[in-house]
Amino acid sequence: MSQAEAKMLPGGEIAGARKVSPLWTFGLLRSELLTTFRRWRTLALLAVLAAVPILVGIAVKIETSGDGATGGGGPQGGGPAFISQITNNGLFLVFTALAATLPFFLPMAIGVIAGDAIAGEANAGTLRYLLVAPAGRTRLLLTKYATTMVFCLVATLVVAVSALTVGALLFPLGDLTTISGTQISFAEGLGRALLIALVVAASLIGVAALGLFVSTLTNSGIAAMATTVGLLITVQILDQIPQLHAIQPYFFSHYWLSFADLMREPVYWDDLVRNLGIQALYAAVFGSAAWARFTAKDVTA
Repeated sequence: MSQAEAKMLPGGEIAGARKVSPLWTFGLLRSELLTTFRRWRTLALLAVLAAVPILVGIAVKIETSGDGATGGGGPQGGGPAFISQITNNGLFLVFTALAATLPFFLPMAIGVIAGDAIAGEANAGTLRYLLVAPAGRTRLLLTKYATTMVFCLVATLVVAVSALTVGALLFPLGDLTTISGTQISFAEGLGRALLIALVVAASLIGVAALGLFVSTLTNSGIAAMATTVGLLITVQILDQIPQLHAIQPYFFSHYWLSFADLMREPVYWDDLVRNLGIQALYAAVFGSAAWARFTAKDVTA
């Protein structure tokens, strides 16, 4: 049976097509990862994320060098969590950079990748080809989501590694003082920094599922990306309105900064567990919605 004669079944499979082997599925994922990380847009997003810790580190270094009154305590006033401790220990730049990028830069990057996942293929005219390959709609959707999740992890690690490098170059490294006031070794602090990076990456799975769902609603990649980022900004604004305190714990962004509890001694797990639970709920709801929409979608491009 030729591709032109192949019939699409309701679930997105090809009538008469051979069974797809696990190796083919792995090859599809590998192809998606290579395509995603070779795009100039992806590289530009990662470059912007890597630049944030550099700018924060240089700003703190200039301010503390130019004002003896701040001494080793860091800059005065507001700012992301841990920023006052950077001059004492460069490892705190990792925590500060993650706190600075998590509310907007990281989720915006995820929104761009997730929003373009399906809509971008439809806009480029390659979506139908992927389904005739044969990938099957469910397998293709899962591959797109897995690719987005890999980007979540890579983007978070880019921020963490950039911050650790800049922190080591500009500030001293050594034992850390936790939020609780206890001392932990540098090795343990490094381990907690890695754990925090993993928690931050896991905090973005809700945004990834939301973006993937939006991507199934339109054939315009730009529209899907803009809608996802717009929803992200809207939720962030609503999460700051005191009158909405009753529903704010159900926003996917509400517990994002709970990763700071990993720097307590002992670790305070309650908000961390709530955060991961909320992300899992959003992933299940919007992932199911994306599947329901995509498997019933009339693909013409």
